[in-house]
Amino acid sequence: MRTEMLIGGKWTPGSGGTFATRNPATGEILAEVPEGSAADVDAAVGAAVAAFESAEWAGLAPASRARLLLRVADLIEENAAELARLETIDQGQPFGISSGISIPNAVEHFRYYAGWATKITGITAPLSAPDVDYRTRREPVGVCGLITPWNFPLMIAVWKIAPALATGNTVVIKPAEQTPLSTLRLAELIEQAGVPAGVVNVVTGGPEVGRALVAHPAVAKISFTGSTEVGREIAAEAGRALKKVSLELGGKAPSIIAADADIDAAVAGNLMGGLLNSGQVCAAYTRFYVDARRADEFSEKLAAAARSMTIGNGLDAATQLGPLVTPEQVDRVDAYVRIGKAEGAQLLTGGTRGDGELARGNFYRPTVFGGVTQDMRIAREEIFGPVLSVLPYDDPDQLVELANDTDYGLAAVIWSRDVRVANRLAQQVRAGTVYINMPPFLDAAAAWGGMKASGLGREMGWEAIEAFTEVKSIWTNLA
Repeated sequence: MRTEMLIGGKWTPGSGGTFATRNPATGEILAEVPEGSAADVDAAVGAAVAAFESAEWAGLAPASRARLLLRVADLIEENAAELARLETIDQGQPFGISSGISIPNAVEHFRYYAGWATKITGITAPLSAPDVDYRTRREPVGVCGLITPWNFPLMIAVWKIAPALATGNTVVIKPAEQTPLSTLRLAELIEQAGVPAGVVNVVTGGPEVGRALVAHPAVAKISFTGSTEVGREIAAEAGRALKKVSLELGGKAPSIIAADADIDAAVAGNLMGGLLNSGQVCAAYTRFYVDARRADEFSEKLAAAARSMTIGNGLDAATQLGPLVTPEQVDRVDAYVRIGKAEGAQLLTGGTRGDGELARGNFYRPTVFGGVTQDMRIAREEIFGPVLSVLPYDDPDQLVELANDTDYGLAAVIWSRDVRVANRLAQQVRAGTVYINMPPFLDAAAAWGGMKASGLGREMGWEAIEAFTEVKSIWTNLA
């Protein structure tokens, strides 16, 4: 596969040096990738501007744009095994996750937004002014800067690319420097599908590339998925320039286990929701509010289930929990575990790095803490690793207050056999998405995004069409 940057339809090593991307399960170098510069970003944005204004793209009929997106979906599906393996060796997620979730979700998104390409309509409205016809149309915003994270590199890139192209925009993508390979392979497939040169550009590199993309005056919109800290910087810069911006940021999802909950189902669902991709999920279930009468039962079963999970290389079919993405992420998780113990939380299982053969990679054993209180840092701060905290509660009337006592508001889950209780809680919890009696799930048709420090705007569904378009009003004098 190509490992250069794609700018204006040409694969280029750029104007700087290179950096290594490594397999987090083994530490081996997979490829040397160009370290982009401000000059590379400027070239990519220039190519995107030219493509946006070209007859080849701007003049393309919506039905033709839809066919291109459908062709991309077909190519992803045809190359699914290769893409899934690439995602596993570069990011670490178990092959069952990359092949069963990441790649099918990417295919689904391109097909879903191919359907929208021919259905983006405006409105007509009666005005009080006489002899005037009024209508609106939705138009693309222009060049979009897409900055993607390292936890689900391909899937989240597609969440942004598919609606951006369906609405007629052009894009410059900056994949996370830890995991650039699947995005570069996707760019090859997009090129192979016949998408015109310059419509999709990829510039690889570190934070300086992202800053240059955000600051570029010809970029009309930034769509970013990543940490809240970086999201605040982007929002400030975009605000000064009055750019459109979408931000999907951090989370600290509460899981509410009512007294009447099916404990076995809650344990299984929370284990998947909390440890999917080794806990490197922004919507991971990480703080479990359990009725005090059932807290011991829940904690013991959760710890036993976590302890029994198979940890290893994502290419091994038996692996349930892969490595963390980098050694720095392992250090971060281990630091939080030490903080939890120092603050008095009860370590029920885990809390150690991988040993033996696992010591070659970035492994950390799934960790469960019991007896956690609301003021502890492990209950309040996003860890982004396989660390779960059980917080017993005595008074159900305090549940909403406890769940909402956080800066974040991305996702939440409620476990209860009483549909009235569950839906009442779902209305009161401040989160962009609330699940009832189920692990986290995503669909191209369902809006996704957060409240509070978890972000601005929404991805997926019709909301993504709105995010990548402007509304223009047209008035016609009929007198």
